[in-house]
Amino acid sequence: MVKIDYYFATISPFVYLSGTRLEEIAAKHGAQIIYKPLDGPALFARMGRPENVHPARVTYAAQDMQRRARKLGMPMSAHPAFFPTNRAPSSYAVIAAQMAGGGDMGALVHGLARACWAEDRDIADEAVIREALEAAGFDPDLANRGLLAGAEAYAANLEEAVARGVIGVPFYMVGEERFWGHDRLEDLDLFLSGAL
Repeated sequence: MVKIDYYFATISPFVYLSGTRLEEIAAKHGAQIIYKPLDGPALFARMGRPENVHPARVTYAAQDMQRRARKLGMPMSAHPAFFPTNRAPSSYAVIAAQMAGGGDMGALVHGLARACWAEDRDIADEAVIREALEAAGFDPDLANRGLLAGAEAYAANLEEAVARGVIGVPFYMVGEERFWGHDRLEDLDLFLSGAL
């Protein structure tokens, strides 16, 4: 079975814009997704993100995200009430859910990102995390279990991402074939089809 290593930050606007297309592509090709949440800002700091981003670039990115959301038919707040926020608790819940199994991981990841970017909710809030877990078919108590294991896996995911050359999120890897960004999902699909 083909495996897709999926490196992402639960609070990334581009993870939100990915929706559940990755899961649809994986189902189409009989691939397995390995979810690897990590600390996006720490990744950018390690991989050479410029310290001083020009305001014009920030303005462009904000406009482009809104256009992409409209193109995809997805509601998206231009200024979410809880961004940035601590992404670690939601990441630990994703790690615990993947270890426990039995629910819909794509729905969980998208539910958390949607809570931030479309619902103005704080994904560091335990109640929001519990609700996302339950909505995706997981035990909501996973939000409180395995915190040490979650913290260790979260840190390990970052180190692994750096070692493998992950340069941003969302990032998808099939073996050593790399795809960066929600706008590369079509390329991932074509690659898995053998057409690219």
